[in-house]
This record gives sequence, C-alpha cells and structure tokens, in this order.
Amino acid sequence: MVTLRLRVHRQNVERVRRYVDSIEATDEEGAVSLDDFFAGHFPGETKPAVSLRGARGKEELTQRQLAEMTGIPQRHISEMENGKRPIGKEAAKKLAKALNVDYRVFL
Repeated sequence: MVTLRLRVHRQNVERVRRYVDSIEATDEEGAVSLDDFFAGHFPGETKPAVSLRGARGKEELTQRQLAEMTGIPQRHISEMENGKRPIGKEAAKKLAKALNVDYRVFL
C-alpha cells in the first residue's frame, strides 16, 4: 500500500474520491489504464487538457502568468485547458519547459 497526495481542482474532488473508492479493493487484473481513467472520469475532456490544467496548478501559475512565460496567448491556454484547441508540438514544448514536465504529456 502506498499513500498518494493529489492536488485537484475543487470541482473534481468528489469524482476522484469515487474513483479511488471504486479501485481500492481491486487487484492488478482490475487495474485501469490512464486512458480508461480519463475516458471514464473526465468525460468530454482530453488527457492533454487535463494534464495542462494539472501541471499549471502544480506550479501554482495562473493562465495569465503561463501566457507571459511562454508567449502563448492566455485565451489559447484557456481553450487548450478546455479541450477546445489542440496542443501542437511547438506549444507543448513551450508549456512543458515552463511547467517542468515532459512535452509529450500534452500530445
């Protein structure tokens, strides 16, 4: 057993709790892939969008601050976080550098 500490947006707390409750008693055969987790627990949201919101939150940056650091317009960052704009490779690299993550999490 390991302890996990997560920082999630307030609106997702109950969804994460329900998910944890649903998997606590399962064994490895009942494991859920990351893709299945996103599809089942964040319907309508893409993994890159959720990853971007999470990475920005982890670094405690506002969208405006991230925009200033990357040169990407704040409006575009908002659209990326809401799954309304794809995150291209060049934008992913800029975001990853500012957020201290591998750029591939945004693709």
